[in-house]
Amino acid sequence: MPSKNRNHEFDFIELPAKDIFQLKNAQSFFSAVFGWTYKNWGDDYTDTSSSGINSGINADPKHRPNHPLPVVFTTDLELMRDKVLAAGGKITKNIFSFPGGRRFHFKDPAENELAVWSDPKKLDKE
Repeated sequence: MPSKNRNHEFDFIELPAKDIFQLKNAQSFFSAVFGWTYKNWGDDYTDTSSSGINSGINADPKHRPNHPLPVVFTTDLELMRDKVLAAGGKITKNIFSFPGGRRFHFKDPAENELAVWSDPKKLDKE
């Protein structure tokens, strides 16, 4: 069970889809196999909270990851970006806004790509 204070914990995984048809097929697949229900955020993004760790499928060519993308939550996005850089990580997408909040992507020294995100609205509720 995730802790109430999820700062610095994995809480999302994002899967890529090459287009909206692939997104819809993946959404239908996961719904049929696991019973997950999804919320659509336009044509090119959908997410679910019924998959254990929340997850999404991204077909937006500007923001979709190349591989499954583990996402860590933080209460201070800028501080985490600075810490990633100071520890030798490489920023692959600088901080940007999306409907759920703000995030950035980075690669660790083993070339794994991850993201860190924050949502000021959720911080007010914790």
